[in-house]
Amino acid sequence: MANRDRSVPRTVVFLCVANSARSQLAEAVARRIAPTGTIVLSAGSNPWQVHPMAVRVLDEVGIDISGARSKGMDEIHLERADLVVTLCAEEVCPVVPAKVRKLHWPLEDPAEAWGEEEMLKRFRETRDLLQGKIGELFGASAEIGPARDV
Repeated sequence: MANRDRSVPRTVVFLCVANSARSQLAEAVARRIAPTGTIVLSAGSNPWQVHPMAVRVLDEVGIDISGARSKGMDEIHLERADLVVTLCAEEVCPVVPAKVRKLHWPLEDPAEAWGEEEMLKRFRETRDLLQGKIGELFGASAEIGPARDV
């Protein structure tokens, strides 16, 4: 078995409040970019439902999350994660166990935009920003694919 770089996390959890937009985008992008064998999860402190715009902008780059569902933090084992990434900006982020390595990427909730075109623009920007950050995290320059004009 090949030696795996210990700086690259084996289990990553993305957290926000509703697990409907930012953390769903992050989980899907990370599943595409992360090395084989990496466990990628997402959850929220107050889960709601997967935002249709998250499904749409991921579909634009060939990622299907139409069957995804929002999960609560009680459905995952945060203490087993190598890394927890919180994505809240304007809200209170979920509390993470002290022993777990943490990163905080404060991203505004794209679902807070007014109007369909502005919301679509913000979801795409969030998806693309996460692609860059997650690529850096895993030492990858992998592209998930260009957005299609819809």
